[in-house]
Amino acid sequence: MNMNLGSSSSSQDLDKEQHYYHPLPDSDLQNGKNQKKGRSRFNKFALAGAILASTNSILLGYDIGVMSGAVLYIQDNLKISSIQSEILVGSLNVCSLIGSLASGKTSDCIGRRFTIVLAAATFLIGATLMGLAPNFIFLMAGRVIAGIGVGYSLMIGPVYTAEISPAMTRGFLSSLPEVFITIGILLGYISNYAFSDLPENINWRLMLGVSALPAVAVALGVTVMPESPRWLVMKRRFVEARQVLIKTSDSEEEADLRLAEMAKAAEILEQEPSSSSWSGQGVWKELLLKPSKPIQRILIAAIGVNFFMQASGNDAVVYYSPEVFKDAGISDRKQQIGVSIIMGIAKTCFVFISALFLDQFGRRPLLLIGSVGMVISLGGLGFGSKYLEQCQDKPEWAIALCIVAVCAYVSFFAIGLGPITWVYSSEIFPMRLRAQGSSLAISVNRVVSGIVSMTFLTISEKITFGGMFFALAGIVAVGTVFFYFFLPETKGKSLEEIEVLFEDKPLDGKQ
Repeated sequence: MNMNLGSSSSSQDLDKEQHYYHPLPDSDLQNGKNQKKGRSRFNKFALAGAILASTNSILLGYDIGVMSGAVLYIQDNLKISSIQSEILVGSLNVCSLIGSLASGKTSDCIGRRFTIVLAAATFLIGATLMGLAPNFIFLMAGRVIAGIGVGYSLMIGPVYTAEISPAMTRGFLSSLPEVFITIGILLGYISNYAFSDLPENINWRLMLGVSALPAVAVALGVTVMPESPRWLVMKRRFVEARQVLIKTSDSEEEADLRLAEMAKAAEILEQEPSSSSWSGQGVWKELLLKPSKPIQRILIAAIGVNFFMQASGNDAVVYYSPEVFKDAGISDRKQQIGVSIIMGIAKTCFVFISALFLDQFGRRPLLLIGSVGMVISLGGLGFGSKYLEQCQDKPEWAIALCIVAVCAYVSFFAIGLGPITWVYSSEIFPMRLRAQGSSLAISVNRVVSGIVSMTFLTISEKITFGGMFFALAGIVAVGTVFFYFFLPETKGKSLEEIEVLFEDKPLDGKQ
């Protein structure tokens, strides 16, 4: 099935464009919304597009998982210090800031599909350089390029998925990027285990280099994806937008309703004589210089959830899991990687559970449950680590407590903050601001991830791993309070309806 859509230039299609640009009367829109309530079956076309777009996220997940083991062998082979190791690990996250910031403008200019191709191609170049790196400088160059590709993919995957998904299944489909990140992490752990017995000048190169394979698959798969209907509407290409919506809706009537909602949300573009060539002009001014009250609240919610996602330390714990397990008393390197695989399996199982129930239970309940669970797990991990620090004999119950606590910690992250951050970031911004607003929020995500990853070991040496885990528990506790008061429920609402949640009313999260 060819999902690619061509443009039309016939006079009949031009008439259709004018017809579908004018939104339906409010009464018709409301009647259509009422008819949609209760339907939640998956549209196969939307599901296929979401899977293809989210596959890019495997690249980040694989890097997080594989680097946790590869860095041990890189240290031995290239003779780098612990500070260089932190820079190597964290540089991908810091450099992904470049891709995150650029991705919004890029996707508004060239479209969502080609931005996905650009992300995969950039990561492919970076992965190839890392696999062939003869020294630390060459390896860092590959990390920088791969990081830019990761930044692009983190923004564009969730945004594209949210824009193509029906409202009743958007939670599941928009959480697929986190599902694929988690699968990538597990694949990275498995790669570490599979290649660990090879010579140290070969094993880490294979661990890093094979990540080029998913990038090739993504670049090829995107050729059969449709363009985002909302981007097409902003470009006034209504015939093509309607064709996509017909395939991603249950009926032509629902497609017309969704198109009318999009056209109404894009009415501001009708006032601009060059709207057909709109490429995101004026968005940063509207976001940062003169934001309205609803936009301010949206920014606080989006930036806040991205900040706490990474300030929780999840990426750093995954990156340095062998070091954490070594501190807990597991000295054998292969056993450390084996326990990491168990952690990856737990994380993968729970992110699937979260994705399946996001549209049934809503974002807020799973986010709050996950955050509270993370606080408890980090407290248990901190207690176990502190106890082991005081013991010479390393009792088995304390080691078991640390292993269970780490697995519980990443599992609760997979239930709440992991998938829901991407869902929120991609769905709460208005259509005109979505790409660049999401890129801003995810840039904060990348900066915080880089800072935490590049300082995790250094801070832990100063205050011990136990102290670090107690500090992370406190951060997540503050985040839980923030989520309760600033993140409203968006379950079952169209993207065009969500902005209303942030209008002049208290943000107690219960709207």
